[in-house]
Amino acid sequence: METLEAALKRTIRDVPDFPKPGIVFKDITPVLQDAALMRRIVDDLAAASAGAEAVLGMESRGFIFGTPLALQLGVGFVPARKPGKLPYHTVGVDYALEYGTARLEVHTDAIRPGQKVVVVDDLLATGGTAAAAVQLVRELGGEVTACLFVVELGFLDGRAKLDVPVHALVRY
Repeated sequence: METLEAALKRTIRDVPDFPKPGIVFKDITPVLQDAALMRRIVDDLAAASAGAEAVLGMESRGFIFGTPLALQLGVGFVPARKPGKLPYHTVGVDYALEYGTARLEVHTDAIRPGQKVVVVDDLLATGGTAAAAVQLVRELGGEVTACLFVVELGFLDGRAKLDVPVHALVRY
């Protein structure tokens, strides 16, 4: 059987000059169309999530992988959203992207003090989004046990911004 990493490298599509010239976007859309591959991804992420009591996923592609992971683990899902998208009281963090700046917010009651949380997103690039998510969890008193990604762009060294275990299914 083909390894998960090989299957992902075969399936992920490169889109040059998106969202701006000079950036090669790793498009996971073909991955989403393959139910068997999605099952393997969720299984692998679940194996790396031992002890998690919640899953936090970043808008929007973190929702795609975080929600089925939370279901498989039998724990709740915490959406980290762009400003103004959550209806209740929020706490937020501003952070730098590889091509701009952004902000993440979560509800103030989304994570309990001491709760063990895994952070999930589709891509680790410069690490700004994941570091912001880790900061949000900690501000609410939670403990990040790992950051999980489908794709890691190793040449951008985003892993260096994270002081928690990092698990990526495929690395470029």
